[in-house]
Amino acid sequence: MLNTYIKECLYFTANRLSRVITKMAEDEFAVSGLSPTYAYLLMAVYEKEGISQKELGEILHLQPSTVTRLIEKLAVKGLVYNRVEGRMSLIYTTDKGKALEEVIHECWNHLRSRYGAILGNAEGDELSLRLYEVSDQLENKD
Repeated sequence: MLNTYIKECLYFTANRLSRVITKMAEDEFAVSGLSPTYAYLLMAVYEKEGISQKELGEILHLQPSTVTRLIEKLAVKGLVYNRVEGRMSLIYTTDKGKALEEVIHECWNHLRSRYGAILGNAEGDELSLRLYEVSDQLENKD
């Protein structure tokens, strides 16, 4: 009976998947010297220099306090800086941060290749998109 509860519980299976994929991502991003979350934040800044903290939170689905903490730690490492314009805090990469861009993209590609080798590239992409859609549905249940 417990086996059925576990296999049919979205909470349990999603957490199990999270642990497995987090380990893979941490392994692949280790070469960058950053955790995957920091690397994804940097990827968003590469995409849009001068991005607001609010927009970063929306893109990464993180609370404002979490985004602030991540930016502060990246600033201490000398990878980003923020410029305040009015009430907005805009985030930019430093030269040191820009120098990591290629490495971070390689890490991301290696992660996708790693789980793609196990699941198949198409299935990995489909699963990612489906999980994103389901997350949106559950998050926007109101």
